[in-house]
Amino acid sequence: MIHSQSAQSNELKQAFPVSLEVQLLGGLGKGTRHTANLCTPGTQVHFEGKLNTQHIIDSDSKTYDGDQWVSVEVVVLGDSVRHLVNGKTVLAYGKTQIGGGYVSEDYDWAKAGITHPEEWLRRANTPLTEGYIALQSESHAIDFRNIKLLELKGCMDPKAKNYKAYFQESDPKACRYK
Repeated sequence: MIHSQSAQSNELKQAFPVSLEVQLLGGLGKGTRHTANLCTPGTQVHFEGKLNTQHIIDSDSKTYDGDQWVSVEVVVLGDSVRHLVNGKTVLAYGKTQIGGGYVSEDYDWAKAGITHPEEWLRRANTPLTEGYIALQSESHAIDFRNIKLLELKGCMDPKAKNYKAYFQESDPKACRYK
């Protein structure tokens, strides 16, 4: 889960944190079952150029049956997000924001265990550009390995000692010249 609310702010009986969930699914040995889908508890995004309030947006990944390592990368640049599976972009969306109900009309904020839904309803359509990263296993065992975070904001001056070509956002105060 990315752009997640903090663990401290989750309520005791809350089903999921308000977040953008990168849903990891293994194949079942029959039929198509995409991985790196997007689930949106308490959030909504723009997908294919328009606001999409569906709770699940399927990726274009192939199905991965059986036990195998699958590499998933999530590139987050503020409110622009890409999911990659084994190096291939399988889903991209942007203008991430709070809203869209919790999951659906049938599974709203109150049914999700949130005692003061008015706080979240007041924040509807608020851009979601930062938050926490949360790892979870909802119903099956999963192994995570090689979890890496890469800061994309930093010194973009090639004359500085700490310049990195991969930075996406400039932070001139971070530049070091000596």
